[in-house]
Amino acid sequence: MIYNLGNRVANNYLVSMNEGGYVLIDTGYTDSYEGFAKKLEENGVTPKEIKYVFLTHAHDDHAGFLNDVLAITDAKVILHPMAIERLLKGQNPFIGGCSSRLAWFFCQILKLFGKGEHKYPPIKEEYLNRIISIDSKQFKSLSLPFEVIETPGHTADHIAMMKDGILFCGDAAMNGFPSLKRTIIWIEDLEQYKQSWDKMIALNPKMIYPSHGKPFPTTDLLKYQNRLEGIKLFPL
Repeated sequence: MIYNLGNRVANNYLVSMNEGGYVLIDTGYTDSYEGFAKKLEENGVTPKEIKYVFLTHAHDDHAGFLNDVLAITDAKVILHPMAIERLLKGQNPFIGGCSSRLAWFFCQILKLFGKGEHKYPPIKEEYLNRIISIDSKQFKSLSLPFEVIETPGHTADHIAMMKDGILFCGDAAMNGFPSLKRTIIWIEDLEQYKQSWDKMIALNPKMIYPSHGKPFPTTDLLKYQNRLEGIKLFPL
């Protein structure tokens, strides 16, 4: 079972686990929490049923209401070890650049709406003991019903989740404005991003669920892969 508790800006997938309970993939912007909580209730899911928050990366539109979710659940947070420092800071790093001129213009618009600093509430100290980084002994001892794939490029701390043939790719790809041909609008490291596309294609999932836009088939990545070679990053 897959619920989308997000909105038109960002998807927040709630995925059922075989042994019961759910894993929540990311949290949206800080001001999206009320909408998330309402959809959670509408779908008949209680907060305590959320066992894990799978954080694809520490950006404001993915970790914005993380503290709010942790306040109403007992969930553990699964993340890349590099995400911890970013969560403590509560701000996106400005490494890399926009993947197209259209994406650059879109980022300027975000500035006009007060999101140019890309800040979000840092994770509260009381929740640090609920973090499980994927390089830890604790993570390796878990028997999770999904696979974690490191997919850096959009950010250095980016990970994706594979379950039952479905790849929840976070921002390793995108399907909607102002994305061009499934490419995310911000890339920290272009070479790593290309390699992550290679990795996703090799996995050959039945379907790819991005954090922005509707699900799409793996063949889309194959179709648009060559475009990555012509990308020029536009710094803010």
